[in-house]
Amino acid sequence: MTDRAVQRRRRALYLFFFLNGVAMSSWVTRTPDIRDRLGVSTAQMGLVLFGLSVGSMTGILCSGRLVSRFGTRPVTAVGTLSIVASVAVVGAGSALASAPLVTAGLCLFGVGAGAGEVAINVDGADVERITGRAVLPTLHGCFSLGTVVGALAGMAATAAVFPAHWHLLAVAVVAAGIFTYAIGAVPAGTGIRAALPASDSAGPSKPQVWRDRRLLLIGTVVLAMALAEGAANDWLPLLMVDGHGLDAAAGSLVYVGFAAAMTLGRFSGTFFLGRYSRATVLRASAVSGALGLCLVIFSDNTVVAAAAVLFWGLGASLGFPVALSAAGDSGPDETARVGLVATIGYIAFLVGPPTLGFLGDHYGLRPAMVVVLAFVAVAAFAAPAAGTRDSRHRGAETRTPAELAAAARTAAENKRACP
Repeated sequence: MTDRAVQRRRRALYLFFFLNGVAMSSWVTRTPDIRDRLGVSTAQMGLVLFGLSVGSMTGILCSGRLVSRFGTRPVTAVGTLSIVASVAVVGAGSALASAPLVTAGLCLFGVGAGAGEVAINVDGADVERITGRAVLPTLHGCFSLGTVVGALAGMAATAAVFPAHWHLLAVAVVAAGIFTYAIGAVPAGTGIRAALPASDSAGPSKPQVWRDRRLLLIGTVVLAMALAEGAANDWLPLLMVDGHGLDAAAGSLVYVGFAAAMTLGRFSGTFFLGRYSRATVLRASAVSGALGLCLVIFSDNTVVAAAAVLFWGLGASLGFPVALSAAGDSGPDETARVGLVATIGYIAFLVGPPTLGFLGDHYGLRPAMVVVLAFVAVAAFAAPAAGTRDSRHRGAETRTPAELAAAARTAAENKRACP
């Protein structure tokens, strides 16, 4: 590929992640309005959000095989179009006051996001191999930036009492335009690989991986930090509305703050990982997240609780990606280790929304978040399992072009090998 083609491809990947962030935060900021429109309880809303978790798990489990067979371009295309359609379906469900239709829309969103995100990551790793430059951290930063933009638009629409279904339809139209512009820059064939002979694919058995104490501790960190991130994405606007008495527009504004903190944390993550060990970064993240959660749960001062969301967002921003990297370095058979830890993390996204919904229905959303706080506190003690900084986390300025290219090739191969 020419330099210009690679640049277009990189910009397209940034746009896909940005699109995903905008789409997700658009419906998240309208959850209070959608909940009221559906006329459901907090527990019932947890079941509605459960559709997102089921869809996400389905997309993640299928994505590796789909990319290996068809390549990243068709999987990215189908996944992104599923997201575009899902936003429109959620809007239609809100307009018709149909909880099953909203649930189906969120499930479709989860399938598209789960499968499409893996494909984009594989494509991003291939760009890293070609250019010798880090791309993946910025991709995830673009997702967080998209959540900020989408949340701001959602807050404005909420303040203007603009109907949620028309707002989500407009988001779907804009997302379709971004998709049409970007998909042409993604080349065909990336990620396709031939099936390996049985003798070549043999590796450590799953029981051996499960018995690795260090890996299980890393999995605990991933579980806790994924729960912290997912709890905010699913419940934060409602938490501020029901738990702190804010109106829907102010609740959306608080979510904007969380998304902005996530964006800042992810864009600055490379800087801190280049200077401190992963264990230190994870512990600091867990402490920041725990501090934010404590203030949101126990402070009756609305301003303090709203400001504390920034600590919550900063704490949740790096936990998942840093812990996954640590899992890959924890021993042989990197694919199996990352797969195991990622699965543990997605359990949080699967069971978190309905569990917190049922607890919130019985005790209130603020007390329900004590469960999240407890997990994050445990993560702070489990953080040393992530180990120390390795060469893949040194700043780019300390690495030679050959080292960068070799690291990028390794990352690409590992991404492609992920089942």
